Amino acid sequence: MKAIILARVSTEEQKEANHSLPAQLIRLQKYCQEKKLDVVKEFSFDESAWKTERQQFEEIVEMLQKSKEKMVLCCDKIDRLTRSFSKELVTLEDLRRTGKIELHFPSDNIVLHRDSPATDLFRFTMGVSLAKYYSDTTSDNVKRANETKIKNGEWAGWAPIGYINTEDEKGNKDIEVDEIRSPFIIKMFELYASGNYSMRQIKEQLDKVGLKSKSKDPKPLTISMVKHTLNNPFYYGIMRIKGELYPHKYPPLITKHLFDKAQAVSAGWHKKPFKYAAKPFVLRGMIKCADCGCTITPETSKGHAYYSCTNYHRIHPKRIYVKEEDLLKQIYEILDNIQLTDEQIKELTEDLKQTNKAENRFFKNSVQELWKEYNRFENRISKLTDEKYDGSITEDFYNKKFKEYTEKQSKMMESINKHHKANQEHHITANSILNLAKRAREIFESSEPAEKRQLLNYILQNLELKDKKLLYKAKTPFDTMLLIHDSSNWLPGSDSNRRPIG
Repeated sequence: MKAIILARVSTEEQKEANHSLPAQLIRLQKYCQEKKLDVVKEFSFDESAWKTERQQFEEIVEMLQKSKEKMVLCCDKIDRLTRSFSKELVTLEDLRRTGKIELHFPSDNIVLHRDSPATDLFRFTMGVSLAKYYSDTTSDNVKRANETKIKNGEWAGWAPIGYINTEDEKGNKDIEVDEIRSPFIIKMFELYASGNYSMRQIKEQLDKVGLKSKSKDPKPLTISMVKHTLNNPFYYGIMRIKGELYPHKYPPLITKHLFDKAQAVSAGWHKKPFKYAAKPFVLRGMIKCADCGCTITPETSKGHAYYSCTNYHRIHPKRIYVKEEDLLKQIYEILDNIQLTDEQIKELTEDLKQTNKAENRFFKNSVQELWKEYNRFENRISKLTDEKYDGSITEDFYNKKFKEYTEKQSKMMESINKHHKANQEHHITANSILNLAKRAREIFESSEPAEKRQLLNYILQNLELKDKKLLYKAKTPFDTMLLIHDSSNWLPGSDSNRRPIG
């Protein structure tokens, strides 16, 4: 059988440790020889080169799709294939289910084919899920860098209109006031705050003076761009990042008083905030109508909670009401089907132990390499100190190198802590999922409405109502738990999973 080899690294530590590209290729080549697989092509790339990596991955999928004979895609480990449930993974799963390909993961001791048992499919799904958690956790260093920028009042992205991004000869980046556009931004706030101009009228005024966007192909501002500008606190000295407000170090264009006046005009004096009814409906806002896409809304009548389509598009001849308890019965059925037997839990736990062994080996090797590098710089610092006291180096040279070495040690220590945290998350995630598989309904029934909503959002997505029946798509890996319950051979992501209840 013909085979394609795929080797990939995603971090600097993996390049240096036992997961380097040459090490992966050697293991995979040896494996293919032992299994008498005819290797037709080898792919190896660094995941940090995202665009190149994506193009190569698409090329692999295309080769497998076009092949007229059955082929094997051979990767060292599951997380070398992918760290997310991408559309390419869905395509590979379709090819596997139809018997066109096999997926081989030698280091994980998993071979997936058309007739793979549910336990192997669950191990694969869990492997991808945990790899994604690991990948997300290892991005903490980027978050820390952004947090430092925020503390220093620095804006990390593209400057809003009225400001420009600059860079000096040394590569230091900054943001300055755009002397050409900033007067128009100030005038925009003044006109709108007066209450005499709508956003459309302001846009027309800006079109007359020729104000355009900062894109490569400058165009007149749209009404939505005007609205976004008027709602942006950056102009009075505050930057909004993920819904939180932080002071920035750049010159403000307007006062907070002027900004607040513009906000008051936008909000309108006669608008009153909407408040939900006191009754805590469990499924409020979670369900869409399968026929028209409108929201299924709750209301109370004669002591019962009822749900119905708003029928905003006037598609339904009449509104159909469903009791909340009838919908919850269907939810209970989902939760019952997710629950696994003690025997199944035991079998999956044993499989996860094998997966954890591989992850632990990677964790141990990575941390050992980091400590080895850390100690290497510690020795350099010790030698540097001796040379300073011997008088063989100057004070300035000592300070320069000491700073360089300690900064590198600090980065390595961050990486070590990051790996420890990721390793802990790896085990917590697996244990939490298996625990939920045992007690899903029990946890749901004993929870408050807000907690019930949180649990359902963790397990399900795309809830729809059709003829009083709930349609749903289970999230990974709970879709595989349903697979095990149904005793069918199916891996999530390969179809729409629009499962009706009842």
